[in-house]
Amino acid sequence: MEKLDQMREMVEKLNQASEAYYNGQGEQMTDYEWDRLFDQLKALEAETGTVLEDSPTQNVSADTISGQKEEHEFSALSLAKTKKPEELVKWAEGRPIWLSWKLDGLTLVVTFDNGKLTKVVTRGNGHIGTNITHLASAIQGIPSKIKSTGHVVIRGECVISYEDFENFLLESDEDYANPRNLASGSLTLKDIEEVKLRHLRWIPFTLVYCEEEIDSWGDRMNFIEQNGMKAVERELIGQPILENVEGTIEKWTKYVTEKNSSKMGGTYPVDGLVIAYDDYAYSQTGSVTGHHATRAGYAFKWQDESASTLLDHIEWSCAASTISPVAVFQPVELEGTTVKRASLCNISECERLGIGGKGSKLSVIKANKIIPKVIHIEEAVGALEIPERCPVCGAPTKVITSQASGTKTLHCTNELCPAKQLKKFRRFVSKEGMNIDGISEQTIARFVNMGWINEYADIYKLVDHIQEIANLEGFGRKSAINIREAINKAKTVEARHLLYALNIPLVGQDVCNRLLSAYKLEELVATATKSTSAEQENNGELDLFASNANQMQWEIFANIDGIGPEKSTSVVRWFRDEANLAMFNHLMEQITVIQEDNSPKGAKCEGLTFVVTGDVHHYKNRNELKAYIESQGGKVTGSVSKSTNYLINNDVNSTSSKNQKAHQFNIPIISEDEFVAQFAEAEQ
Repeated sequence: MEKLDQMREMVEKLNQASEAYYNGQGEQMTDYEWDRLFDQLKALEAETGTVLEDSPTQNVSADTISGQKEEHEFSALSLAKTKKPEELVKWAEGRPIWLSWKLDGLTLVVTFDNGKLTKVVTRGNGHIGTNITHLASAIQGIPSKIKSTGHVVIRGECVISYEDFENFLLESDEDYANPRNLASGSLTLKDIEEVKLRHLRWIPFTLVYCEEEIDSWGDRMNFIEQNGMKAVERELIGQPILENVEGTIEKWTKYVTEKNSSKMGGTYPVDGLVIAYDDYAYSQTGSVTGHHATRAGYAFKWQDESASTLLDHIEWSCAASTISPVAVFQPVELEGTTVKRASLCNISECERLGIGGKGSKLSVIKANKIIPKVIHIEEAVGALEIPERCPVCGAPTKVITSQASGTKTLHCTNELCPAKQLKKFRRFVSKEGMNIDGISEQTIARFVNMGWINEYADIYKLVDHIQEIANLEGFGRKSAINIREAINKAKTVEARHLLYALNIPLVGQDVCNRLLSAYKLEELVATATKSTSAEQENNGELDLFASNANQMQWEIFANIDGIGPEKSTSVVRWFRDEANLAMFNHLMEQITVIQEDNSPKGAKCEGLTFVVTGDVHHYKNRNELKAYIESQGGKVTGSVSKSTNYLINNDVNSTSSKNQKAHQFNIPIISEDEFVAQFAEAEQ
């Protein structure tokens, strides 16, 4: 009876954690903890011969996204899992197999009929999911049309890249434990535009059905790509199976752990690998055991290496409006690297773990070979101290509990705290801005937390901290030197890049070019900050004439083509703000500004609006092509609309969203060669 009660408790914990995991709620336990408890439950089930009805060993973990329910045409069952390569070899039975990523996202089943997208459904419980077809246009990788005109069903994973996940956390007030959690939470949203901002991507991992006879799994994946979709990366493994499986697993594991890996496993979250028979017909002959199809595939999960260490202190790190706890502990070796820091995410996670103060004994892993994670407190010493003051600006802090998930997070109450300006700093250092290469948003966040950056000019003063940067974890001498060189190189900047970098509301690259075609930068600033004589004479008590004159002063740039009253007012208001003007003047002390003559040099593109997409070969890059169009009186925008005259795309027959929109509006799609012949002539 005692073991039965123990099993009931395990089932309840596992099911509660799964529900949170699959539905974008707060993380209740790590994958490491879940797998360990799951394995313990399986062992007890085998020992007692008893399996509870709602045991996760027998049921598919389900998302419960609200909406119209849809029964799957083909059941989406889960895969059996192992952490032992030899079990994969035994399962393979000497047959050729394919290895691919086990992407860590939310499974979506996508159906096409007669070449058109007809529905997108979440996996749900494997038999019934939620129809989210209305969100298809907001998810990258799901085409609205394909070449095949038959009935096609494809299963794939909806994921968010590590980079987009980090950017989202920095730019939003929301709190998610990991990219998978954010992906599932995003699919509960109703606003398509808001979903687009999350940068979800669907990556197909199996062709479930098509009307053609395709017996090879590899050829079935090729079918997906021939229809314009980017399928999951994969590799064929032949004889001898054991050596090749072990070698391939080792190679693919390195893709996960290597920095700057171009493989999906270095870009998108993965929690293992999947093997599948190349003989697709054979893979369909297996039986169904529990909630697994025995021959449909087998999943390999890495053995997480854990280590015990002692907590030195909790560092409170600011990102956007959230102040997040980071455990700093005595260095340990994990997965071939030295680890001494791990994010604790939020106050709720600290409470769940029961973390204490200095000297607490921690158990640490690198989750999925990448992310340092505290998984267990072996011994807590003292209690967690939550700071009452922001570590960056010193303003009071407050704890906020999310109504949706119940997650507790710490926030700075100062709206002007430098840590809340990270999105602006990112644009400032971007290629389109000051082009300071090698300083990422995460790097800026770290320097802000160290008190080195409060305003734009401070980025140029980082050269005074080069030795300190070299000594920081994750940097080193070479990185510090690269940062110094990038900053020194960016001390001379074109006026249009500087104006864009200032983050003036409504002032994008096109507006910058138009303003600086009419004014030199110093004239622009002087004009924006100049008070009217009527204001000066009336000392703020304006008569009707003065009021009209003041209105004209706000709209002084409105007569420039493409600017208008709203953008003009935004520019004037920004430069008339004393804090902004002081910040601008501080910055000007650090840099040298040059200004090109942006006035059109010809009229070959005059009055025409272009959109450029894809790779180019006549021009060095798309920016050079854009610059040429603008030099000939044309305009380049980022998206296709009814006002677009031409879409330039060297793949004129692609099924990309821009091409589809161009067809919808009857806008000509021309190649770069056609553009050169028609609009460039002797210039190129």
